Amino acid sequence: MNPNIGKSLLGCALFFALNANAQNYVPHFNDKRIKVKNTTPIKAYAFDLSQVSLLESTFKTAMKADEAYLLLIDPDRLLSGFRKNAGLTPKAKIYGGWEGDGLAGHSLGHYLSAISMQYASGKNPVFLQKANYIVDELTDCQQARKSGYLGAFGNEDKIWGELVKGNVKTGGFDLNGGWAPWYTVHKIMAGLLDAYLYTNNRKALTACEALADWTGTTIGGLNEELLQKMLFCEYGGMAEALVNLYSITGDKKYLDLSYKFYDKRILDPLAKQTDILPGKHSNTQIPKIIASARRHEITGDERDKTIADFFWKTIVYHHSYVTGGNSNYEYLSEPDKLNDKLTENTTETCNTYNMLKLTGHLFAENPSAELFDYYEKALYNHILASQNHDDGMTCYFVPLRMGGKKEYSDKFNTFTCCVGTGMENHVKYNESIYSRGNDGSLYVNLFIPSVLDWKEKGLKITQQTALPQGGQTSLTLSLTKASNFSIRIRKPKWSTGTTIAVNGALQKITPDETGYYVITRNWKNNDKITYITPEKLYTEAMPDNADRRAIFYGPVLLAGALGNTEPDPVKGVPVFVSANNDPKDWLNVVNKQDLEFETKNIAQPQDVKLIPFYQTKNQYYSVYWDVFTPEKWTVQQKIYDEQKRKQKELEDKTTDVFRFGEMQPERDHNFSAAKEYMGEDHGSKWRVAGENGFLQFDVKVDPTLQNTIIASYWGMDNRGRNFDILVDGVNIATEDLNKYKESRFYDISYKIPVELTKGKNKVTVKLFPKTKNSAGPIYGVRVIKESL
Repeated sequence: MNPNIGKSLLGCALFFALNANAQNYVPHFNDKRIKVKNTTPIKAYAFDLSQVSLLESTFKTAMKADEAYLLLIDPDRLLSGFRKNAGLTPKAKIYGGWEGDGLAGHSLGHYLSAISMQYASGKNPVFLQKANYIVDELTDCQQARKSGYLGAFGNEDKIWGELVKGNVKTGGFDLNGGWAPWYTVHKIMAGLLDAYLYTNNRKALTACEALADWTGTTIGGLNEELLQKMLFCEYGGMAEALVNLYSITGDKKYLDLSYKFYDKRILDPLAKQTDILPGKHSNTQIPKIIASARRHEITGDERDKTIADFFWKTIVYHHSYVTGGNSNYEYLSEPDKLNDKLTENTTETCNTYNMLKLTGHLFAENPSAELFDYYEKALYNHILASQNHDDGMTCYFVPLRMGGKKEYSDKFNTFTCCVGTGMENHVKYNESIYSRGNDGSLYVNLFIPSVLDWKEKGLKITQQTALPQGGQTSLTLSLTKASNFSIRIRKPKWSTGTTIAVNGALQKITPDETGYYVITRNWKNNDKITYITPEKLYTEAMPDNADRRAIFYGPVLLAGALGNTEPDPVKGVPVFVSANNDPKDWLNVVNKQDLEFETKNIAQPQDVKLIPFYQTKNQYYSVYWDVFTPEKWTVQQKIYDEQKRKQKELEDKTTDVFRFGEMQPERDHNFSAAKEYMGEDHGSKWRVAGENGFLQFDVKVDPTLQNTIIASYWGMDNRGRNFDILVDGVNIATEDLNKYKESRFYDISYKIPVELTKGKNKVTVKLFPKTKNSAGPIYGVRVIKESL
């Protein structure tokens, strides 16, 4: 650690001791640092992170894993680009991954937020030291630049300089040649605001104001047309950060500036309750909506409220998978059309990070069990499932392909957007377990072992729960003196037959219109609430395929553990055959404590073990299952038989088969290549040729018949995979692999002109990439012969 890292520790630590009032941006009760009062009545306020501590549970395990990772990060490596661009000497080498690429700097913002929140929760002084050091370093960079700007990515002065002149060249993720530069500015602003709010570092607020002032100057000369053109490029939560800065400083120029980051193309239709989301990049949009929700709290603008409410319902009920996550390849598709969107690239984790933030804002204004039913589902089954609890590494995508597998980041060479949000996700599980009602009541939203220390009320509540392994939760009150108030406990959507007892006496109450049980009484020390929420097995179907289902136990999504060898992508994932639709008749409990289940002679071709999805790590799995009645299964078996017949026909017509990456087949086919690399996925090896490279090989043909090449590719995010296919030097086809999006093999046919094979027993095939493209990955080639 740099010896200067603790130079501000003493003063800030003393200040924090006097002002321990850290919180998030969901409205917080009586925080004097928030100067702008909310125009919209707030019904449920957030507690300080310092007031809620986790007890042992899977959530605590995940938080500890994240904390350990945060301690490994060297601030000087994240600061490297900032110092270099400010004309200062870097103190360490910049990290790899996106930090070494065009989005350099975004991770520092997330990291500053994460360590500030973790300090607020656990008071580990190392995190305070790191936060203060980063703020000091950023302040030094601002002073060196003299403009208020902070940045770490390449060519940034040219990018911003062009913008100031009114030159706006943009695509979805490109602005004047830079990769989403406003996105990175937002992350830095958010990190500085979090450092101020969670650690009371006043220099962080000053730095954030300077960066916001630079923002106002940079876009101050742009007219509305140019602003809207600029906003076509992803800009993160710039509007949200500016609204939050306004709420803290009271300076209206920041509120006015937030409206310059109002994307009419997206937000105006949403204000009219029109779903224009299909085809849109999901995580580009959600921060825009968070800004609307936050702005409505402060200004009461009903247009912002309509946008936020409509967007939330549209995403949750028409664009989300059973994990609570959304998007495929980062994009939203048609509403309620998810059955064919199960790939390695489903449910970007950043999306759910932001959806939970949005949910928190909506709950503050209108508390409801509906909102926290979603929050709980997404928290257990996406956020918690996105981390490897052994080492704290996280997923960019949480794949939902049947037979898929998670891919985790590494410690120092990934730093994607979801590594950044992942740093934050797992240190703030305590932020929404409880809320304070505006009438002095207490909301119990989530059933996670924890302790709430409500100092202002002289109340401490200890929540012990067996969930999800059992259906009983207890809330034990410790009071300095008796107090009359209401405790509101969410009735989860997944539970029926719930009961509540106080000190052993059963309470005859029903949920109110918000879905919460309300117990109002004069509470005394050691009073105990016992809440029984019976768990059961139940299924949720694909919206567009009632026979493709996922199985839940209480709040927990179950995944079939399919082993460490990938099942056959076509028929390797078992199906369920049952005349009974009740999943309790499908599964046996193997281990209740570990929530391990096993199918009861209904899975074909073999039984399956199921475990909580958040427990899956490096094995293949499925959360969706195709379910057949015995009658439908008879029909399906005939379909499988027909597929086998067609495969036999294909083999009979085959003149040659070439498998890439295997020594003897490559020798037999005279394989050669340049600038190529190879790998193995889905049970097969593949090869790719980079720009100006090639893949070349010979294949056998029939000189008297029509010959067709069938190339095998795997559908995925194949941008930049555009290449020509040549036979004996003649271009017979141009392929763009990005057309193939489903996670499955695509066998694509290319007819060889008969004049190229006439009189020949073999031909030479060459895959040659277009400029700035690659050729492949290609998994195999088959040549078949057919009548002319």
